[in-house]
Amino acid sequence: MLGRTRRIHFVGIGGIGMSGIAELLANLGYEVSGSDAKMSEVTDRLQTLGVRVGRGHAASQVGSADVVVVSSAIDAGNPEVEAARKRRIPVIPRAEMLAELMRLRYGIAIAGAHGKTTTTSMVALVLERAGLDPTAVIGGRLSAFGSNARLGRGDYMVAEADESDRSFLKLSPSIAVITNIDHEHMESYGSWDALQQAFLEFANKVPFYGAVIACADDRPVRALVPHMTRRVITYGLGDASAQIAGHGMALEAFGSTCRIVQSTEQGKRTELGALRLRVPGRHNLLNGLAAVAVGLETGVPFTRIASALEQFAGAERRFQRRGEEQGVMVVDDYGHHPTEIAAVIAAARAGLDRRVVVVFQPHRYSRTRDLLDAFGDALSAADEIVLTDIYPAGEAPVPGITIEALDARVRKGGRPVHLVKALDDVPAAVARIARPNDLVITLGAGSIGTLPDRILAAIREPHASADAGGEAE
Repeated sequence: MLGRTRRIHFVGIGGIGMSGIAELLANLGYEVSGSDAKMSEVTDRLQTLGVRVGRGHAASQVGSADVVVVSSAIDAGNPEVEAARKRRIPVIPRAEMLAELMRLRYGIAIAGAHGKTTTTSMVALVLERAGLDPTAVIGGRLSAFGSNARLGRGDYMVAEADESDRSFLKLSPSIAVITNIDHEHMESYGSWDALQQAFLEFANKVPFYGAVIACADDRPVRALVPHMTRRVITYGLGDASAQIAGHGMALEAFGSTCRIVQSTEQGKRTELGALRLRVPGRHNLLNGLAAVAVGLETGVPFTRIASALEQFAGAERRFQRRGEEQGVMVVDDYGHHPTEIAAVIAAARAGLDRRVVVVFQPHRYSRTRDLLDAFGDALSAADEIVLTDIYPAGEAPVPGITIEALDARVRKGGRPVHLVKALDDVPAAVARIARPNDLVITLGAGSIGTLPDRILAAIREPHASADAGGEAE
């Protein structure tokens, strides 16, 4: 594998996708190094595996690397990238290395605007519990594996396929899953038609013996199905014609159930049994149906699929219950798109008789600009909203796109809104706002994941909250 390559250097190794690939390569025996702007739990874990990680970026850190892997967040002027190019060391995107790892296995790639991490985690757990010993690269830590990566000896490799920069088109999986398509990443695609065409190209890259697993409940995905040239398996909750269909949906506080009916192309319908999940929301039932479809396609009996999914406790930062203080429950979620925010709030409403307080950190100026009205509508479904400043994720500010602009839009929904620009001031603000029987949900893809424990501490000891620290990105 990888020819004569022995030394691999990652620029931006602390990213969740980069770190997973770095961990796999380290476990395969390659000499792995990397750099990142800051140290974290992720980089600490990599160091325990023997990966050399440097803080900050400097040309000297490239060392004697045979190849340099770069995160999509790294710009071309990075000193390590420039040094590698000057020395004619290949510089490749993360997806190209992922494709190389997948090339010698039966690849299962999960693509879509929302639900990739949870679906990938579910599929990996199903295959692992079935004894297929898969390799997996996940966009979040899975408690069952204790990591966001798993090196297996089996034939299957499961990974997320990132559509944000078109890099998922570098993959040629045996099974391609498309969960949904949403109006995102226009900076990469330029138009809605181009985005749809990219997903169609991804689907049609599946080999003739493979399959595309497509969500029939998602209108843009459903519109592409007739144009797919490979075998397609559809799944859904609202489409009776779906080949893997969920019926009798029941949503609970921290769980969801439905009955699974499988239909063949000849029209034969078979009720397979009940699907019970320990994660809430209609969106998670759809993720579970995708995992059922993958499991059946790989030959896993439904009883084993259902058993594995019933054990699935969720992925890190996906409606993750972080604790409760003074009757206030705190849940953390990665949701950073209006569709995801709406799904999280709906899941909270479905089974919990609590007031919902959302703490939201917007992610990227461009996304805030493009979806300002949609953010306003989605956030207005909460009972009370706390907004903190935009996390730039490497973007330059966009004129007129500020947290004040989002604050003004959210206020049109008529809900109480609190603008707390500094992240460090949020825990004390939430402690003042929250009351017994509230559900506080922290939402965002940036540094807001550092807040849940600090919010709980502030509620527990309000007088100490002003001194609560914590590094933010």
